[in-house]
Amino acid sequence: RARGAQCTDIVILVVAADDGVMPQTKEAVDHARSAGVPIVVAINKMDKEEADPDRIKTELSGMEVIPEDWGGDVQFIPVSAHTGDGIDDLLEALLLQAEILELEASPDAPAKGVVVESSLERGRGSVATVLVQNGTLRQGEMVVAGSFFGKVRAMTDEAGKQV
Repeated sequence: RARGAQCTDIVILVVAADDGVMPQTKEAVDHARSAGVPIVVAINKMDKEEADPDRIKTELSGMEVIPEDWGGDVQFIPVSAHTGDGIDDLLEALLLQAEILELEASPDAPAKGVVVESSLERGRGSVATVLVQNGTLRQGEMVVAGSFFGKVRAMTDEAGKQV
């Protein structure tokens, strides 16, 4: 969580509306605060009857994560991963936050990013999950990560489809 907060521009904190704030939620807030990145809270499971978004807002405000509608600076977006409700609102909130922070990447620049995880897979060789922070990574380009290097032989998206 700490490394993730340090290599990202905006933290999306997903909290279940029926469970409330868990210890790992508090840990994630602490990591986001120490990394100095803004937080957008996605209140998930809003399709359930026992969903209580006000409880989530109250518990998080106790950790100084104050909702915008209570005079704070953190956006709270109700979503349902099950039905897909609120996902467009969440994306809109992220775009707004990126605009406020004036985040821009140059697509013409060489790729620069962070290796999230890596492994050695039989039949594929070295495989890495990479978060490109600026520029464009293309197939055939050389990659350097620490003292290791290699050539991008294939790229797939989060669904496993070739890019």
